[in-house]
Amino acid sequence: MAKRGGFPGGMGMPGNMNNLMKQAQKMQRQMEENQKELEEKEFTAAAGGGAVEVTISGKREVTKVKLSEDVVDPDDIEMLEDLIVAATNEALRKVEQESSAVMSKLTGGLGGGFPF
Repeated sequence: MAKRGGFPGGMGMPGNMNNLMKQAQKMQRQMEENQKELEEKEFTAAAGGGAVEVTISGKREVTKVKLSEDVVDPDDIEMLEDLIVAATNEALRKVEQESSAVMSKLTGGLGGGFPF
């Protein structure tokens, strides 16, 4: 008698698939919670020895720029612009590092992928 399609072992595979789905749903919830926590954090970076400070939210939005009076020189606006760019980029790197660390912890070092 010929077997009709299906998986060897009868119901073994559907049980494993159900387990995988539960794990995937749990991971999805954890990812959403971690993303929300990350978005609520703030990351601050400085440039020019603290003359310029930029704060960025976990949503990658600039929330604050703090300038030292010493760095505000009308004859050298270019330096101020460069310091703002440098501080902003450093704050963005901090957001990215935190995001990568959270994802790595969540995926167990799988590189963001699944082992199949």
